[in-house]
Amino acid sequence: MKLVTAIIKPFKLDAVRDALAEAGVSGITVSEVKGFGRQKGHTELYRGAEYVVDFLPKTMLQIAIDDSQLDAVLEAIGTAAQSGKIGDGKIFVANLEQAIRIRTGETGTEAI
Repeated sequence: MKLVTAIIKPFKLDAVRDALAEAGVSGITVSEVKGFGRQKGHTELYRGAEYVVDFLPKTMLQIAIDDSQLDAVLEAIGTAAQSGKIGDGKIFVANLEQAIRIRTGETGTEAI
């Protein structure tokens, strides 16, 4: 099993969700987060005063999948989230040791 974590631009969420559904993903966890990478934030002007916005709004997706789904999921996220501009995001893949469905007690891939 794998845990895929993707950091994307917030307005790309619907496109990524639709692409993941087509790839056979049955569930995702979505969080609104803030951060920066190579973008390093930007400056804005508010009431005549300039200030730096260090942390930009992003959306974080966490998806637990079977190993056989990995390539399809990475392709779906990469294609749907890409705009070709700086700040498109990142995808991280980690091994998932165990999954347990609390309601039924199922474990492993059955719990996903």
